[in-house]
Amino acid sequence: MEILRVENISKVYGTKRSAKQFRALNNISFSVKKGEFLGVMGPSGSGKTTLLNIIGSIDRPTTGRCIIDGQDLTKLNKNQLAQHRIKNIGFIFQDYNLLETMTLKENIILPLALHGYKVREMEAKLARLSHDLGITGVLDKYPYEVSGGEQQRAAACRAVITNPKIILADEPTGNLDSKSGRALLDLLTLINQKYQATILMVTHDVFAASYCQKIMFIRDGEIYNELYAGESKRQFFDAIIDVMSVLGGADNEADYFSHS
Repeated sequence: MEILRVENISKVYGTKRSAKQFRALNNISFSVKKGEFLGVMGPSGSGKTTLLNIIGSIDRPTTGRCIIDGQDLTKLNKNQLAQHRIKNIGFIFQDYNLLETMTLKENIILPLALHGYKVREMEAKLARLSHDLGITGVLDKYPYEVSGGEQQRAAACRAVITNPKIILADEPTGNLDSKSGRALLDLLTLINQKYQATILMVTHDVFAASYCQKIMFIRDGEIYNELYAGESKRQFFDAIIDVMSVLGGADNEADYFSHS
């Protein structure tokens, strides 16, 4: 079942009267099935984050449509978009975006509180997810009291707890060491498989991308190529490197598999 359709999306910054205009996206179209784990790659400035922001309804396209579960986001007003983000989109950011004055528990259940869930319902959802994501023992701690990996797990838990239509992850392993990064990628795979969560992940990291089921490469605001994972993760990894070596902008191209 299709959960996301992007139709002829373009994004231009600056006005026609302006001396400077920048076209971040140029007539991009693609679709994503429910439960798919899609990676988006490309060099810096290629339009990856702009695309993620439009899908997340943080930004609006100049032309084209973004449709999530049958709802055309271009037809929603500002208040409707805000409600849509809370209800239907889960965000995982590179810098975690946890509120330092709240415990991990309070950070995680905040979206449920905004939705008016009863305490019993929030507690039940939190207990199940925190167990699956391995952070039950640190829920009463504040973000500054736990490791980066634990903060990112809490951020992932917060992103999943509302059972969103789509989870958007923007360079989620960017601030993590290799061990914590691998743990987070295993976690995203768990979320994808156990909860049938649809995930779009922007990354420069070839190893992180190899966890995806499909990679969409963007160059100069346009789709350049697509790759699908096969039975061999190593072959998928090598194929991603081949494309990124042409595009430029790949990080961590060392042979991760030698450290498995």
